[in-house]
Order: sequence, then C-alpha cells, then structure tokens
Amino acid sequence: MCKDCGCSITQDHQGHHGHGDHLHSNPQLNDKKTLSVIHKILDKNDVEAQHNRDHFASHHVTAFNLMSSPGSGKTTLLECLPEYLEQKYAVIEGDLETSRDADRLIAKGINAYQIQTGSACHLDAFMVHGALHHIDLGAIDICFVENVGNLVCPASYDVGTHKNIVLLSVPEGDDKIEKYPVMFRRADVVVITKSDLLPYFDFSLEHAKQQLHKLNPNSELLVVSVKNSDSMKTLANWIINHQEQ
Repeated sequence: MCKDCGCSITQDHQGHHGHGDHLHSNPQLNDKKTLSVIHKILDKNDVEAQHNRDHFASHHVTAFNLMSSPGSGKTTLLECLPEYLEQKYAVIEGDLETSRDADRLIAKGINAYQIQTGSACHLDAFMVHGALHHIDLGAIDICFVENVGNLVCPASYDVGTHKNIVLLSVPEGDDKIEKYPVMFRRADVVVITKSDLLPYFDFSLEHAKQQLHKLNPNSELLVVSVKNSDSMKTLANWIINHQEQ
C-alpha cells in the first residue's frame, strides 16, 4: 500500500472509488481530508486516461497495459513478439531507475521510450501522456505500456490503455492470484509465463485457473513460454483479436 499515491483506494465494478474495512488499520486513510485528496488525484488521473484513449483512437492504435511483479518476463515477452506479431508496435517502459528495458527493446529494433518514475510505484495517465509525445503513433498499430513491476499499485491507476494483460511467472507460485486479488480482477487476460519451468516448481495450473475464475470469470488464462512457439502464437492471436476496431 502506498499512502502517497492512494493505490489502496480501489474501484468497484462500476468504476467508483471506494474503501473497505481493511483500511481502518491506517489512520491516514480514515481522515476525510486525506481521502478527499486521494479521490481528487484518482479522478484527475481518470480524466487524463480517457484523453490518452482518445489520442490512441485518433491514430487507430490499440494500447495494452502489461502489469506484473518484477522479473515475470514482461520485457522478454516484448522482445520476442515481433517474430509472431505482424502488427507494428511501440513500448512505453516504466521503471524506478535506469533505461535498461527500453535499451533492450531498442537493440531489437523495437520503438521504445523509458519513463523513470523515481520513487513512484506505478505509472499514471499523466506519465503515459508525456511519453506519447515521444512515440510516432502514426507508424504503429499497437502500443504496449510496460508498467512498473508491482502486483499492487498499478492495478489502481488507469493509464489510458484498452486492455490489461497481467503476467504471472511459474517461479512466483500459483497463490499470487489469491494474494493480490485487485490486480487479477483488473485483468482481461492472465499470462502464465516461464511455463517451461512447470516440471521444476510446485505450480498448479488448475489451482490458478480456479482462483482466477472465482475472482474474474471474464478473464482468460494463457500458458506461455518464449521457448514454445505455439504458445507465443496463441498470445499473439489474443492480442490481434483484441485490437480496437
């Protein structure tokens, strides 16, 4: 939880900001002035997020928000996608420090722009809007926003994308869906990455599917390894099929 960004204030299924009993242990989040400030921040962010979506739409670009914990394989996935995805895409990278991920993608010939958030634990719509000035949207079909590695805060901030892709790697364990429900409720698709490691870890795909269905019955689950071309084709097809018309 981040008291500064208000990421503990979640939204219900209708998009309204709310807070539950679990917040009572934090006195700051029971203060009316604090809550008012947090709601204003989130409301302003939502307005900017819609502005970003309109901007993408005017260029016929579909935007996907990639979220996960650090090390789940977001950048590696994006490095490998050109082999399976004919559509041109660019990537907006979010990390606290360094431009390593953007540099990796640029080295592969992928248009990428790095946002360094400093101490911020997530991207917001204003950061993404600033990055769009560095991306030629007229030259692409898809824009991926690779969010800061974090299974909590990014889930509470709409950055103006059309779909949410949440990655969960096999080494992390199948219990993460239950432990971080806000993130997985936001997912349009959950991608189990590093599936080539399934024989070596105590990870139950069936348990993961059951928990995801209980939390978010509308979300799909894909099992992917960058070493398995068929699984990568399945992911590429999902992305293609979910492009905005």
